[in-house]
Amino acid sequence: MNVEKAVRTEAHGAEKTIGEFVAEDYRTAAVFEKYGIDFCCGGKVILSAVCREKGIDLDEILREIVAAGITPLGRSQDYAAWDLSFLSDYIVNVHHAYLWENLPQIAASTRKVAQVHGDNHPEVMEIAAIFDRIAADMDAHLREEEEVLFPTIKIVESVGKTGSLADSKDLDTIRVSLERLIREHEEVGEAVHAIRRLSKDYALPSDACNTFMVTYRKLGEFEDDLHKHVHLENNILFPKAQQCKGIELCDRQ
Repeated sequence: MNVEKAVRTEAHGAEKTIGEFVAEDYRTAAVFEKYGIDFCCGGKVILSAVCREKGIDLDEILREIVAAGITPLGRSQDYAAWDLSFLSDYIVNVHHAYLWENLPQIAASTRKVAQVHGDNHPEVMEIAAIFDRIAADMDAHLREEEEVLFPTIKIVESVGKTGSLADSKDLDTIRVSLERLIREHEEVGEAVHAIRRLSKDYALPSDACNTFMVTYRKLGEFEDDLHKHVHLENNILFPKAQQCKGIELCDRQ
């Protein structure tokens, strides 16, 4: 972030959304995480409104946002500059690959912890049930992205580069898919927040065994990966896809 951009951020940042900040520079995500601000599923909320709600000093957080972006941003971190096809492939190769590998393992671990520790810690039974639903829902969610949405986005982007108009059926496919996927992002975000509340921010009880400890660590890793994954889609990929002529979604606040 150069000096001129830093000045603009402090002058006008109060009325920008959280998602806009992180879409422009992912390094600002660390600032929002520090203050417990949701930058993925809650990315459409205006910064000043979040600060009022949480009692955060607006000027201080704006200074921290500016400081986070002082050094030049490398292209490898400038996700907003990537084309839709490249960003889609990145999401699949990094975030989907993580989920396909880890969802079954985490689900199995949460069930084991519930079986062993459920009598003394009933919250882990709720956590296991919630994560089972997350794993089942994410299976269909990831398949729709990989088999329907992302391939169609690539087709529309390719056609647009030739100066031709996209097929109306492809635009309808993207519109319908985005409506469903955005709603599902909100649902999984609420589920993850519920797990964090139940676990008291993944605080381990005194009688936690190794499996308990590993499970909470993996749940925390899952949440961290989900935040970046959903951010890339909700705040960058999906809005860019919506810019295709003919795609109009309901505005979700």
